[in-house]
Amino acid sequence: MTMAEDGKWAELTPDEKRAERFKRWLAPTEINFISPEAEQSYKARQQRLADAYQMKEPDRVPLQLAYGVIPAYHAGSDLKTVMYDYDELGRAWKKFLNDFEMDTYSGPGAIMPGRIYDLLDYKLYTWPGHGLPDDATGHQFVEGEYMKADEYDALMKNPSDFWMRTYMPRIFGLFESFRHLQAFTNIIELPAGYFIPFSRPDVQATLQTLIEIGKEFPKWQAVVSECNREAREAGVPSLRDGGMAKAPFDTIGDTLRGTQGVIMDMYRQPEKLHEALEVIANLTIEAAIASANAGRAGTVFFPLHKGADGFMSARQFETFYWPSLRKVCLALIDEGIIPSLFAEGSYAGRLETVNEFPKRTVMWRFDQTDMAAAKKALGDKCCISGNVPTSLLTTGTASDVKEYCRKLIEDCAPGGGYVLSTGASVDKAPADNIRAMMEAAKEYGVYR
Repeated sequence: MTMAEDGKWAELTPDEKRAERFKRWLAPTEINFISPEAEQSYKARQQRLADAYQMKEPDRVPLQLAYGVIPAYHAGSDLKTVMYDYDELGRAWKKFLNDFEMDTYSGPGAIMPGRIYDLLDYKLYTWPGHGLPDDATGHQFVEGEYMKADEYDALMKNPSDFWMRTYMPRIFGLFESFRHLQAFTNIIELPAGYFIPFSRPDVQATLQTLIEIGKEFPKWQAVVSECNREAREAGVPSLRDGGMAKAPFDTIGDTLRGTQGVIMDMYRQPEKLHEALEVIANLTIEAAIASANAGRAGTVFFPLHKGADGFMSARQFETFYWPSLRKVCLALIDEGIIPSLFAEGSYAGRLETVNEFPKRTVMWRFDQTDMAAAKKALGDKCCISGNVPTSLLTTGTASDVKEYCRKLIEDCAPGGGYVLSTGASVDKAPADNIRAMMEAAKEYGVYR
């Protein structure tokens, strides 16, 4: 039974709901631990994180290493190989689990299954062997106006239909034929005529390819699930248990209008943009809560793409970016879910604006924001983390990394509510530098 199906759930206060989520988090019943020691380690790590999230002092500062494809390169492989060879994907991520001591584990679920993306003919990304050289270490986003400036009304009138018949054909070559379908909301009675487009060879080819994708996906999913299961059974919890959502402005500015388009809309049609942000906010709330409830999760991760100091002014942030994101976060907080907000870039000019949630209800991970300033502005209300530079981990020495982490712990750990973490995901770094982060947490982050 999910939380939404539990009749008593609706009667709980937000604090009581959050407590129930933490209770499940700290005492899982579905994990078959490999040993009593593994179970003890799992519960200790979860308690450490739970204490930090709840603004308490745990036994020591927890470490969350936000890593991208570093397990592939640590195992002597590369991104292209693990995207297409699922056995190699599993081998690399299991090796990383076994070679490093971590408080959390990030499984390979963020690694795109290459064959599926090839079949989809996905237009929003390029990746090794598909628009990028075979030895590329990551994927790249392809900017574009995938929703036109005059299509806001169509989006808001029927978002699902707009997505299926207009947006998806633009970002997936596979769905080009869906332009010929009719809106399913037009079906009233005697529906046979509405299905005439399914007699088209191109539509049938799309459906056949979707069947191929449906057969391919379980192969990739089995490896991802196995890696996550083995980590939990060995005593290492997952980094993200409730999935991912986006700020409504980012949904429009990233994947619909594009950067140039959304900037123009802030000046040329701000009313339409505000209306659309409200629609997207409501859709985001529904999807994020459903995702968290399905797994009785305690957190939902938000990568904040376009809210940084260098992207928009403080007035634009407070007018266009923050209100809809705040609405989403408050809705999740009401359900006892902790929004985990990753502030990409610098949020030095945003710290006072974003400090308006109830205590212990959100956590912030910062990329390039000064952590002493973040501690001063937010540290008495919410958990903070981040700021260990990827560049330092990639090119620095182990002693450099350890010293940087020592300073972060000194600035941010007092009073609790702090997690040692990287500013951005790490794709390549010497093993000694990764170990130096854990050594710093153990050596300098002990509370008692």
